[in-house]
Amino acid sequence: MIRRVVIIDGYTDEPAGLGVPPYINTYPRLVAGSIWFADKSIDVKYFTIDMIRQNIEKFMKIAKTCDVIVVIAGAEVPGRYLGGKPITIGELERLMMLLDEKIRILIGPAARFGMGLGGGTIAFSIRRLKRLFEYVVPGDPEFFFYEAIKYGWEKAPIIKVRQNYDLANKSFYYGAKIIKQHPNYGWNLIVEIETFRGCPRYITGGCSFCIEPRTGMVVYRSIEGILKEIEALDRFGAKHYRIGKQPDILAYMAYDTGKIEFPKPNVNALRRLFHGIRSIAINLKILHIDNVNPGTIAHNKDEALEALKIIIKYHTSGDVAAIGIESFDSKVIKYNNLKVYPDEALEAIRIINRVGSKRGWNGLPELLPGINLLYGLPGESRDTYRINLEYLYKILNEGLLIRRINVRKVTVLENTPLWLRKDEVEHLLKKHHSLYGIYRRRIMDEIDRNMLRKILPQNTIVRYLYTEKYIGRYTIARQPASYPIVFYIEGHYPLRKVIDLRVIGYKAKSVYGEIF
Repeated sequence: MIRRVVIIDGYTDEPAGLGVPPYINTYPRLVAGSIWFADKSIDVKYFTIDMIRQNIEKFMKIAKTCDVIVVIAGAEVPGRYLGGKPITIGELERLMMLLDEKIRILIGPAARFGMGLGGGTIAFSIRRLKRLFEYVVPGDPEFFFYEAIKYGWEKAPIIKVRQNYDLANKSFYYGAKIIKQHPNYGWNLIVEIETFRGCPRYITGGCSFCIEPRTGMVVYRSIEGILKEIEALDRFGAKHYRIGKQPDILAYMAYDTGKIEFPKPNVNALRRLFHGIRSIAINLKILHIDNVNPGTIAHNKDEALEALKIIIKYHTSGDVAAIGIESFDSKVIKYNNLKVYPDEALEAIRIINRVGSKRGWNGLPELLPGINLLYGLPGESRDTYRINLEYLYKILNEGLLIRRINVRKVTVLENTPLWLRKDEVEHLLKKHHSLYGIYRRRIMDEIDRNMLRKILPQNTIVRYLYTEKYIGRYTIARQPASYPIVFYIEGHYPLRKVIDLRVIGYKAKSVYGEIF
């Protein structure tokens, strides 16, 4: 009989979905919720990997009393984080060795695609992870845990994936209260909300490096199911939401999904969703989005424009539409089946700027695009670096705003098309290692800094930031947001407090401020 389950959140970062603090991803809520839906008497304890690092003795005291250890892992997208550090393979091995008498289960992206080790690396394979766990669950966790609790471990399906959200919706609802155990609860916690599974571009294979098309056909979550979860989250104290667990929010309930690569946005469904969230989440302070496919905008300009207007009507300002791009080099785009060619990318950026560049209540523009530039992809040459910089200058000189530019090396993940070409990727990364460093610095100095000056002119008042940590003589503060700007304030001020700031200076990717 299962009496206590301990969840170790090693953090996840996927193309669709973020679970590094201050974010809590969907996995902890699905695990806890499916367990409680099956048997509400089971005690579920939640620890982030940073909580364990800070007090391993406290964790071990509780973990030794549990029956089951669940590890959530898979930072598959290369990134840098201020709020936490994803679990390392070394930490994973040591913890599982200390708890080898327990039932040990791995879920999350790592169970399906291996464990990403950062940009420019080949993932740690699933085969090597299996020796650490009794169960590695690449399927959806709600099925595994619900049936394990109800019928026993031998009946629990390891590879079952959802064809609908019936059980997931119940699990999300029952699991909402797990947020109260998160270390960021009560201040800057951001809850990641899922609206659908799968990428509409799966019919053409999707991007070579991406895990989202590998989930198969798109499965939409009902508006009613989403709102019921948010109602529960609001009841348990959630204030900040990101509608980020999908590869393209404009494709939610889109017409002709599964038939065409870039389905037409369903403006009415988006209106009902966002209006419903604002109506039901009484304590809401932040409502942001994440991914938007620029191809959806380029191929459906009128509908996309209306959809973006709906989002801006109901969201909160300082929002970011992460549109990917990955490369402006047509050869790289073709070789890797990327979303858009350069002219289409520029048009998508123009359309988002047209409706989103107006400044909002918190001092930031309503909604701006964010782009990624990914290096190490097949087809890359020295010209790729020059071409990407030239297009960034086009954007800057046209007066368009980009909220953030992520320059990263690709991570090669198991079960993606790029896995079969990992030797080629490794060769390109080594060949262009110095070039990458040179152009990354040029983008920061020549593009990022100038963009920040346009987005946040000198003396702009920025509202609703939380003081988070100290770095040297500075206090670091950020808004709860999608891709929040980092503010440096000279002096040490109390942490976990809400402040307003005046902009007084700039770094390449961050801003100096003084308390207003």
